[in-house]
Amino acid sequence: MGNTEILEKEPPESLSNGTSSNLEAAKRLAKRLYHLDRFKRSDVAKHLGKNNEFSKLVAEEYLKFFDFTGMTLDQSLRYFFKAFSLAGETQERERVLVHFSNRYFYCNPDTIASQDGVHCLTCAMMLLNTDLHGHNIGKKMTCQEFIANLQGVNEGGDFSKDLLKALYNSIKNEKLEWAADDEEKKKSPSEGTDEKANGTHPKTISRIGSTTNPFLDIPHDPNAAVYKSGFLARKIHADMDGKKTPRGKRGWKTFYAVLKGTVLYLQKDEYKPEKSLSEEDLKNAVSVHHALASKATDYEKKPNVLKLKTADWRVLLFQAQSPEEMQGWINKINCVAAVFSAPPFPAAIGSQKKFSRPLLPATTTKLSQEEQLKSHESKLKQITTELAEHRSYPPDKKVKAKEIDEYKLKDHYLEFEQTRYETYVSILKEGGKQLLCNSDGEAAGLKKSHSSPSLNPDSSPVTAKVKRNVSERKDHRPETPSIKQKVT
Repeated sequence: MGNTEILEKEPPESLSNGTSSNLEAAKRLAKRLYHLDRFKRSDVAKHLGKNNEFSKLVAEEYLKFFDFTGMTLDQSLRYFFKAFSLAGETQERERVLVHFSNRYFYCNPDTIASQDGVHCLTCAMMLLNTDLHGHNIGKKMTCQEFIANLQGVNEGGDFSKDLLKALYNSIKNEKLEWAADDEEKKKSPSEGTDEKANGTHPKTISRIGSTTNPFLDIPHDPNAAVYKSGFLARKIHADMDGKKTPRGKRGWKTFYAVLKGTVLYLQKDEYKPEKSLSEEDLKNAVSVHHALASKATDYEKKPNVLKLKTADWRVLLFQAQSPEEMQGWINKINCVAAVFSAPPFPAAIGSQKKFSRPLLPATTTKLSQEEQLKSHESKLKQITTELAEHRSYPPDKKVKAKEIDEYKLKDHYLEFEQTRYETYVSILKEGGKQLLCNSDGEAAGLKKSHSSPSLNPDSSPVTAKVKRNVSERKDHRPETPSIKQKVT
């Protein structure tokens, strides 16, 4: 860091288009950011990641302070993260990683085939970091799976297996972390910095879930609006990626549910605005970004049950007191998801042999409601076309079972996404944000609902042994390509 030799190698064309005055201003700002001259570490990323020409100039000049020559990609990324905190909006942080990838490729042009290849591996390491070190439920990604997920994405070819193994072991042995401001270091991981001006939130949580990948963290805003609350009984039906929840963890539990911002909090006691959230509350919290709620038509043991399928394909069942309450929760959850879910990230570079769902950011969209509607309509059109093309080329019956499973998995994914975006488009066309504020109106499909102080005794979870539902049988595989469940 601070090596000036690499600065002398810079070609003029790497400076982007801009006047000499803009360039000089960018150089001054980059130098101040690097030396933290009246800036905090958490300020750096937002100046590097804006989507304008001056910010790109600043990023280029800032990255010149880093010489990655002769370093491995993981070493360079750790070295880079020591200088600042990767904070800010999702799109801003992704642009910072693009600038990093370009700089690494410039310093090491013969190590990886292209800048796109460097960026692909950088993003893969970030996701692997979350998988191995995040608070995820389920099996961690193996080295073989990591390698398989990156097949065909290196300019149409494969990365060296030795390279991928080295990157995997590096992240597995030591998680990626970035620098924090001095005042943040003094706080425990469970403490955030967002406090209300009146002091009613002395301790709050700034992020929910993993803190190792900012693209997937669930934002916790103590000042977010509360859209609905009331008692609900919850049953975990499937863990992340649709994997069947172990039998001992599927029981019904009653919580006081609060839909606050884009997070559904599940608390054991009734919600009180002045009360801080406990670690257990945060563990039970569910983000509804890119989620879809629907009536659980395939669950018949109890009445008034809705199904919530999350962005990471967990499936949770919730029992309400009445059909009206159930529909009220469905409407509010889907409305929040439609209004606030940020656009999905672009598809991975290249064509992967193994199907994998795209990454869905947990951050709140910055689009206007009109732009959000256009984004959802565009995505719906794309998904509908892709589903039609997918079904026009079914696999031959003679192919391996694994290929058939891959085909069914993609088919199920596309069908679910089509339903989800149809729901989102319909909601935004009928009011969107206005519907969230209109708790009394029945217009646009948001029916009037009232929170219940408790569930009826007759509909509360029972502990007596009952005949197991078909979805709980040992040989049943929910949310997998072999058995496709109903979504709506």
